[in-house]
Amino acid sequence: MDKNEIRELMRFFDKSDITKLKIKEGEFSIELQKGYEGGVSFTPVVSAAPQMSAPAASAPIASAIPSAPVVSCEGTFIKSPMVGTFYKCPSPGAPAFASVGQVIKKGQPIGIIEAMKIMNEIEAEFDCKIVEILVEDGQPVEFDMPLFSVEKL
Repeated sequence: MDKNEIRELMRFFDKSDITKLKIKEGEFSIELQKGYEGGVSFTPVVSAAPQMSAPAASAPIASAIPSAPVVSCEGTFIKSPMVGTFYKCPSPGAPAFASVGQVIKKGQPIGIIEAMKIMNEIEAEFDCKIVEILVEDGQPVEFDMPLFSVEKL
């Protein structure tokens, strides 16, 4: 599966009544789960990794991820397409992909989310102007968490 197919699957899963989904395709596997497990709340947990021969113990992912910032429901947001760690810059010391007041074109990189040691560039889905950056560099983010408040152009 490519990145766009995974995003689409996650959107469908989030809107559906399904609470758990597991897909295996050769070396690739993905698990989506929402709801409560062991008293810890977590909304779609995503794991995509090659299958291992020995089962590994897994800790709840949500316990390491802070609550989403409180943002008003008004306005337009660019949201996280996955669970991971958000980075504003392509490398340490490099300028940020996007800054407040900057005009961004559709398809232009606006940040990186590291998930399972893979750096995933996040691109703007439409032309916009950055109004506010809602997450800090190096901050863990959840699926569908607002990253940027933007004004569509």
